[in-house]
Amino acid sequence: MARTTVIELYKEEMKFSAGHFTIFSATERERLHGHNFRVSASLTCEVGDDGLAFDYAIYKRRIFDMCGEWNEYFMLPERSPHLRLEKTDDYLIAHFDGDRIPFLYKDTLTLPVANVTVEELSRLVLERLVEFRDAENHAQVSAIEVKVFSGPGQSASAAWRQ
Repeated sequence: MARTTVIELYKEEMKFSAGHFTIFSATERERLHGHNFRVSASLTCEVGDDGLAFDYAIYKRRIFDMCGEWNEYFMLPERSPHLRLEKTDDYLIAHFDGDRIPFLYKDTLTLPVANVTVEELSRLVLERLVEFRDAENHAQVSAIEVKVFSGPGQSASAAWRQ
């Protein structure tokens, strides 16, 4: 009989600070603001006869790297039906409900999401971990759940099961 376990990863380094605004409709959005986001992940996997599932430090490093990629940027959604992004020589300009919001390229990060929310961020982290699992051929990992926190007591999760 196969034995399974859930490995939970939630380290101090699994965090990033980023700015954003949530878009509620074609005419309503939050003001520009930021969060100190935190990330956690749970991996369901088989335990081998040696009492070891696998070296899960590689997943910690993967999450550390993602957090580093996202740290200290203003995040904008590429797929919002209510926001249009315009690239000029010097700026990335967000157009929303008649407003023109310019950003320096070096300060922005566009993401393949409809909205920059913990719901969408948790999905992005999950997709990258599942891609990593597949590329590394970690068949012993049968489920992954990711949580992204925008503050204490406020998070969203995304889950994948084989």
